[in-house]
Amino acid sequence: MIKVKNLTKTFGKVEAVKNISFEVNEGEIVGLLGENGAGKTTTLRMIATMLKPTEGTCSVNGYDILKESANVRDEIGILFGGEVGLYDRLTARENIRYFAMLNGLSKEEADKNINDLSKLLDMEEYIDRKVGKFSRGMKQKVAIARSIVHNPSVMLFDEPTIGLDVTSSRIIQNFILKCKREKKAIIFSSHSMSEVEKICDRIIIINKGEVVENSTIEKLKEKYNDDNLEDVFVELIGGDVLEL
Repeated sequence: MIKVKNLTKTFGKVEAVKNISFEVNEGEIVGLLGENGAGKTTTLRMIATMLKPTEGTCSVNGYDILKESANVRDEIGILFGGEVGLYDRLTARENIRYFAMLNGLSKEEADKNINDLSKLLDMEEYIDRKVGKFSRGMKQKVAIARSIVHNPSVMLFDEPTIGLDVTSSRIIQNFILKCKREKKAIIFSSHSMSEVEKICDRIIIINKGEVVENSTIEKLKEKYNDDNLEDVFVELIGGDVLEL
């Protein structure tokens, strides 16, 4: 599970994340929502040990991100939607295997996991082709497989379906739901409210670096007397609700 406690990140005079705290339990998908620049990605990068917090800390399955960062990295899989970062001259299989080996898997373990993921993500047709000429959706599937080939128990998804067509998006959504059934702890960031409503058990809304709500979607709708999650979100961040 993930325990975030009083996490703060400052860049110069800008406080990107302000003293936020929350938990994510195993078998739970928690949506992390906010406008661009609200602090979502900064928060995820701190949890993933990619950024050092200015104050506060976080533990992942009992490992502290500051004191036991190597252990934390063993426990997590990370996918940032806008940063595919694959090696164009390698095949999809070779890209995934390279990261599997970096995570300590044997060749036999890596190949078994790659074959399983290839079937799960519908990549068998192109798993042994070089990724340089892949479509965005094909590359995104490879990136997902690469991020979770070591079978981590905690998943961090930052807009994993951005730029994908409906079919590719559904494959990824179904994969995330499979991770939930396997009792993984999942943080899912997205700008698509329909996507959030479809797969998230609970949502955390961040505005200007601060948590403004942490609740189930049903309770939020009831609290703000509005069945439209997008309207609730806009109201919380101080925007203008669409009037029809």
